Amino acid sequence: MRAVLTWRDKAEQCIYDLAFKPDGMQLILAAGNRLLVYDTSDGTLLQPLKGHKDTVYCVAYAKDGKRFASGSADKSVIIWTSKLEGILKYTHNDSIQCVSYNPVTHQLASCSSSDFGLWSPEQKSVTKHKSNSKITCCSWTNDGQYLALGMFNGIISIRNKNGEEKVKIERPGGSLSPIWSICWNPSSRWESFWMNRESEDAEEVNVNRYFQEIPSTLKSAVYSSQGSEAEEEEPEEEDDSPRDDNSEEHNDILAVADWGQKLSFYQLSGKQIGKDRSLNFDPCCLSYFTKGEYILLGGSDKQVSLFTKDGVRLGTVGEQNSWVWTCKVKPDSNYVVVGCQDGTISFYQLIFSTVHGLYKDRYAYRDSMTDVIVQHLITEQKVRIKCKELVKKIAIYKNRLAIQLPEKILIYELYSDDSSDMHYRVKEKIVKKFECNLLVVCADHIILCQEKRLQCLSFSGVKEREWQMESLIRYIKVIGGPPGREGLLVGLKNGQILKIFVDNLFAIVLLKQATAVRCLDMSASRNKLAVVDENDTCLVYDIHTKELLFQEPNANSVAWNTQCEDMLCFSGGGYLNIKASTFPVHQQKLQGFVVGYNGSKIFCLHVFSMSAVEVPQERKKRGETNNDLFLADVFSYQGKFHEAAKLYKRSGHENLALDMYTDLRMFEYAKDFLGSGDPKETKMLITKQADWARNINEPKAAVEMYISAGEHIKAIEISGDHGWVDTLIDIARKLDKAEREPLLMCAYYFKKLDNPGYAAETYLKIGDLKSLVQLHVETQRWDEAFALGEKHPEFKDDIYVPYAQWLAENDRFEEAQKAFHKAGRQREAVRVLEQLTHNAVVESRFNDAAYYYWMLSMQCLDIAQDPAQKDVMLDKFRHFQHLAELYHGYHAIQRYTEEPFSFHLPETLFNISRFLLHSLTKDTPLGISKVNTLFTLAKQSKALGAYKLARHAYDKLQGLQIPARFQKSIELGSLTIRSKPFHDSEELVPLCYRCSTNNPLLNNLGNVCINCRQPFVFSASSYEVLHLVEFYLEEGITDEEAVSLIDLEAPRHKRENKWQEITSNNSQTLRLDETMDSMGDDDPFTAKLSFEQGGSEFVPVVVNRSVLRSMSRRDVLIKRWPPPLQWQYFRSLLPDASITMCPSCFQMFHSEDYELLVLQHTCCPYCRRRIDDSSS
Repeated sequence: MRAVLTWRDKAEQCIYDLAFKPDGMQLILAAGNRLLVYDTSDGTLLQPLKGHKDTVYCVAYAKDGKRFASGSADKSVIIWTSKLEGILKYTHNDSIQCVSYNPVTHQLASCSSSDFGLWSPEQKSVTKHKSNSKITCCSWTNDGQYLALGMFNGIISIRNKNGEEKVKIERPGGSLSPIWSICWNPSSRWESFWMNRESEDAEEVNVNRYFQEIPSTLKSAVYSSQGSEAEEEEPEEEDDSPRDDNSEEHNDILAVADWGQKLSFYQLSGKQIGKDRSLNFDPCCLSYFTKGEYILLGGSDKQVSLFTKDGVRLGTVGEQNSWVWTCKVKPDSNYVVVGCQDGTISFYQLIFSTVHGLYKDRYAYRDSMTDVIVQHLITEQKVRIKCKELVKKIAIYKNRLAIQLPEKILIYELYSDDSSDMHYRVKEKIVKKFECNLLVVCADHIILCQEKRLQCLSFSGVKEREWQMESLIRYIKVIGGPPGREGLLVGLKNGQILKIFVDNLFAIVLLKQATAVRCLDMSASRNKLAVVDENDTCLVYDIHTKELLFQEPNANSVAWNTQCEDMLCFSGGGYLNIKASTFPVHQQKLQGFVVGYNGSKIFCLHVFSMSAVEVPQERKKRGETNNDLFLADVFSYQGKFHEAAKLYKRSGHENLALDMYTDLRMFEYAKDFLGSGDPKETKMLITKQADWARNINEPKAAVEMYISAGEHIKAIEISGDHGWVDTLIDIARKLDKAEREPLLMCAYYFKKLDNPGYAAETYLKIGDLKSLVQLHVETQRWDEAFALGEKHPEFKDDIYVPYAQWLAENDRFEEAQKAFHKAGRQREAVRVLEQLTHNAVVESRFNDAAYYYWMLSMQCLDIAQDPAQKDVMLDKFRHFQHLAELYHGYHAIQRYTEEPFSFHLPETLFNISRFLLHSLTKDTPLGISKVNTLFTLAKQSKALGAYKLARHAYDKLQGLQIPARFQKSIELGSLTIRSKPFHDSEELVPLCYRCSTNNPLLNNLGNVCINCRQPFVFSASSYEVLHLVEFYLEEGITDEEAVSLIDLEAPRHKRENKWQEITSNNSQTLRLDETMDSMGDDDPFTAKLSFEQGGSEFVPVVVNRSVLRSMSRRDVLIKRWPPPLQWQYFRSLLPDASITMCPSCFQMFHSEDYELLVLQHTCCPYCRRRIDDSSS
């Protein structure tokens, strides 16, 4: 056992007590008038806790980890939560000496110099009991039924949960030996070992006596006949404890340390176990390990000592510079923390090394630090030898066993020569203290290894001879020999390996290697040597020639078979490796170290557990009677393959002969063996031959063999993986169209190898049109896909949807939208358009936004042909048409306000801004700015002489949030406009062509006449009010009839000059070559325009057949909307001025404007319909 310092810290005051959080993550220290909270992993001080006004003497954590308590010289107890918050405080009449939580009920016991109190979280109250002496320490039993109190007057009082005294133990020293620390053993399974400990003889014990000592109910729990743990049962013994309802009272053992410098143990009944153990120092603290196997004691000797559970001192944990007032073990670990008078906190890790020895089938190891268990690995028998002292070294050889204790070495021998005998008795004692690294025992000697030196001692302790080595001794092993003349195998750090005979002063060098030795073993005939070096390599040498026979990596230990010369095993890397002669190594998974190999058993040590692995040595099973089969196997292993084949055939196992030939790649012999046998067998043989050719990287040959064997899929697979397109073409063309799977695989590889033409040919061969369509789509051969789609309309979706997606991915959104529309995917088409529209608005491309909204409206009109969606879609159509008109107009406003040069006339900007303001009566669409619109209106109104309107626009702007770039201009305009007259130029006032009413520039009703409510028709370029009046057909007149009536053109007046009508697919134009007489008053349509002044309702112009008959085709413009919309009819009232209507979007333009715009854009400026050169 050794202690390694993990971390250390220094507080300013004495550390009187400490407590671990049950999960071990935090440590609470009592230092001065504060509590210090540490992180146990690295010693970080997490937080100091202040709450006490005087020195804190004690601290304890509840078992559930929810709270802890501290007691102080200020007479108070504070309850803290695990979150380090104080939640409760109560007081005693004197300073608090100790606190302890009940492990079951979490009741808190707090003890002072004159009384003790019991506080429970449920009752929220403290029950106090007087004490006739100062209480120095307290501890609850494991079941929480009893509380032990240690008094300054040397008395131990055991109380029940109510505080009533049940047992009183009076120590012989009385008040001269104050009880300073007590603790119940947390484990109760070892009580049987205490019962007869005084009558034990540690130096002579046999297996029968050992099993008599352990109660029968524990016999199977500790060591069963199979050497493994069975289910534990509590011993059934008579109950003589103060408890009335619990039969396990004698299981509780109380450890007591007093200032009479004694360590004692008591049962719950008050009966002392064994005798007092003298300590030679004043103990200040006593605590158990979590499982109760060890005890920690610290005090005036300025160190912490480790004891066994029965009080045997094992060693020192850590030496300090001052008194140790407290020491505890971290829960469920081997970490120990120590608190001292000078404020030092030290955190140690205890490392318990394995002490053991092995010889053939006997394994001896240390248990509980003071016991030795000898295990027979074959019979699984075990015997325990109790030494009552720390066992330092163990050595075993044949019938000898040596145990080194701190002050002596005990030599044991077996009672008889029986190989299964487990009765040991003491042969000799060498009462002398020895310091050695390794211990070896022989028939008449013990060998001590001290770094570079070996000493040979007789059993009486006399040194007979000594050997001095060149380097540190790393490994030593007895390899047998006559009694008194045994041989030793020694490995050194410098790589030297020696053989030493006990009776010879001279060492024999066997060989010298470059690397240090970790493990050694010699074969049964002493001809070969196996070495494991520091690089984890197993090296095997011929001892006589010094030749390295072979080496294997990943080894940590090695052992030769004691019965078979050429077999050895080695372990490493989680595997057990077995090597026989020159055959390859056999591996199987194994954790641990190989320590021995005897016959068919390999002995492996994993941590503290030794196990035997069975290795079968023979092949022929019991009861197997087929000698031909067995001999065939033998012949095949000997290389006599043809003889083996004959025997296999004779025994009825032709398949084994074929397997043998094919495994050996003797395919010609296999074919001869088959002869003209079953064609299936021949096919199987060719397939195996092809498999072999494939494995040895002969793919061409493999493909040919697979084709001849009919394994087309494998042939295709190899050809495809190697990119042999020509081979794939040959296979695909030779295959029948019914063989779909191999043909589909051919097509897959054609696609993969970028040969879509051959893939298409293959798909056509098997008639898989769907896959052909997918091929065209994947390879983006759209023309072929469209052609296939024309012939097979059922694949329309499979073609146009991916085509649309491809267009969208390549930023061709408009074409994508059309493709979706063509595929009948209206939802996707609309979604693409909506996204395009949104993007255009966000990016301030309002001309594009207008175009996309117009397209959206037309799509909605198309969908409206479905009666189920008619109403909803028509509403959307009108909404999107309105938005298209707004964005089309706002495009000019945006360019005027954002760009340095204007592309539009002032009158056009004036008209557009008025049109927008009249249209934006409700919500303003995204992207359209009222500030920009009003700003444009104000500037152009002022420039054109509409001063009243300009002043109104400037006033409106004052109520809006104005960008900084317009601020100065608007403020200046607002001032200068006031110097102008408060009226508008009459030239700018719009005229209603129906009722000839002059309308105000700012119309509250919007874009309709204030008198007759007739909606104005605007030019889509200049936004002037066009001289058009919309009229409606009388009920019963169809659109076709109306057009035919208009086309009749019944004459009313003889005109001097003729109209020139230009009609094309793209436009309809009325043009007057020369002036004509004004129309007479007898025009029936003019009569229909009469309107009474002041009407609030719009009365449309409705015409009958006679009126239609009187109209000229040149004067009428018709918007021929597709169903379910009705056609719209407009009559031109000034035939002199030519008007052009786009036949696609039905927008009206002055003909001169339209022609100019078409020349600029080669398309309609509104719907972007291409205009052919011939019709421009």
